[in-house]
Amino acid sequence: MLGSRGQGDLFNPAEATAGQQPEAELPLQRGQLLAWQERLHQHQAPLFRGESAGLQQGSLFGDVSPDPVSAIQPLALTPLPLSFWRWPDSPHQGAAIYLVLDRPVDLEQPLLLYVGETKAADQRWKGDHDCKAYLAAYGEALQRCGISQRLSIRFCTDVPQATRDRRDLEQQLIQHWLPPFNKETRQRWATPFTSDLDH
Repeated sequence: MLGSRGQGDLFNPAEATAGQQPEAELPLQRGQLLAWQERLHQHQAPLFRGESAGLQQGSLFGDVSPDPVSAIQPLALTPLPLSFWRWPDSPHQGAAIYLVLDRPVDLEQPLLLYVGETKAADQRWKGDHDCKAYLAAYGEALQRCGISQRLSIRFCTDVPQATRDRRDLEQQLIQHWLPPFNKETRQRWATPFTSDLDH
């Protein structure tokens, strides 16, 4: 859960440093947040353009099986508002990989913020979820800095039904895209306004 030792909050230093000596909380500056988005964009923009050289080697015999990571194209999936789970009928059922994106107006490509997996797409976004807390703090930071946000969530249901295989695919996607709100890659995107810096 948020604020635990396992996963701190990129945009809320106060929670991430619970139990430590209190410090004055410095407001996030617009330039810092834009620079953070740009760093993420530099890694992900080529992937959105399909420039993933080296991801899969060719074969002289043409019998290479399709790469499951490149088979999931985030922009080909239907964008839904983050409030989709309040709808009477969910547009997706069963096992899925889901992706949370933002589409900053000044960047060439979107930002993929989070990759997750679920055995029940119609239930996963209900209740408490670390990513929902991250997105709320991210949205508040953008709003305070006068930066617009266009968040969406997208589901891919053409995924393995077995939990272990689906989680393996989730990890491959995380290592490929390096989304900043997944705990596996969070520290890579540490910025001057976080309390969880890598030194």
